[in-house]
Parts: sequence; structure tokens; C-alpha cells
Amino acid sequence: MSRLAIKICGLSTPDTVGAAMRADATHLGFVHFPKSPRHVEADQLRALAAPVPAHIGRVAVLVDPTDETLALLTATNALTAFQLHGKESPARVAAIRQRFNIPVWKAISVKTRADVESAKAYTGAADLLLFDAKTPEGAALPGGMGLRFDWTLLRGVPISLPWCLSGGLGIDNVAEAIRITGAPMIDVSSGVESAPGIKSVDKIMAFCKAAQPS
Repeated sequence: MSRLAIKICGLSTPDTVGAAMRADATHLGFVHFPKSPRHVEADQLRALAAPVPAHIGRVAVLVDPTDETLALLTATNALTAFQLHGKESPARVAAIRQRFNIPVWKAISVKTRADVESAKAYTGAADLLLFDAKTPEGAALPGGMGLRFDWTLLRGVPISLPWCLSGGLGIDNVAEAIRITGAPMIDVSSGVESAPGIKSVDKIMAFCKAAQPS
């Protein structure tokens, strides 16, 4: 069995970055979106990513970013991927990938089977799809709200790209989520927090332990 990939998202302090590395997370996520309680500026992101070894992915999480923002983050030389959580079209995703020469992940907001099917449009544009729960209309944030979707919606859908499961995962349900979906990669943010935007070292360690097959 290939190793499960685990991304701890919304990291903003050196101690929680360290915890994620000690827990054998394969990817670390840094949110660059001012409306989020997990937002970090470009210079913070650079500093947080500095001690991370090359084999661990460092992902910037963005919402409909401008090219100016993408250039600012690219200049940190700290990133291995952009993760897009807005309304970016397949053409926009492909353009970002080509211009900045960095892998691009696209979050797909899921509530229905049709939402899952819509991900096919990103074949050839994105490098990875991240299936997340659709947030309510008018919500301030497009993700990181602890919402989950019906995981059985992913059954039987041919997914031609590498993919990741996100949305409402936590210590108590991550093993079930993996069993139901067969996800090769999982992503957690609010599920390892003690308060919005405040990651818990203990919860990060416990989540990664719960996710790994015995």
C-alpha cells in the first residue's frame, strides 16, 4: 500500500509547523487570504517554510488571486504548489500553471454528485483536485469551516487527476473517511484547532496518528 499523503493546512506558527513535521505530514498549507483567521503574509510564509525539508510539500492556499499576489508568493522561493479555493476557471488554472511554472491544485466545492462531476473540466489544467465541502451562500470563507460533504458521492466517479479529500475531517472521523472514499491524500485545518485559526500541537499529532493505517 502506498503511503497516505497528509496535508495540515492553515499553519501560522513555528511550533505547529514543527508538530506537523514530527507527525510525518507530507504537505504543509499556508493560507494567504486576508479574510481568513489563518492568513499569513508573504514574509511570514517564507519564515515558516524555511526549516521545512525539501521532501515536504509547502502549499499556498489562495482565493481568486491576482497575478501580482502570485508573483509576490513565488518570489519567496518557499512553495511547491498553489492551491486555489475561489471561482478560478480551468483556463485561469492553466494560465497560472504556465506563467508561474508551479503545480496548481484546484479545490472543488462539493454538495452534489454534479459538483464532483464538474471536476472533470480541470483535467489538463490542474495538477491535483481537492474535494471540499461547499460552504453556504454568502459565507465569508470558501473553506476551513469544519463542514463535510457526503463522502459516498465520490464513489464510482473516475477521477483522472491526483486528488485529496478535505472538509470536516477530524481525529474521530478521518479513518472512516479514508475507508469510504479510498482517498490517497487528506487535508485538515479546523479539525486540528483549539479555536478558529489556532492550531493545536496535540491535535495535529493525534490526527496524523488516526489517519495512518495500523
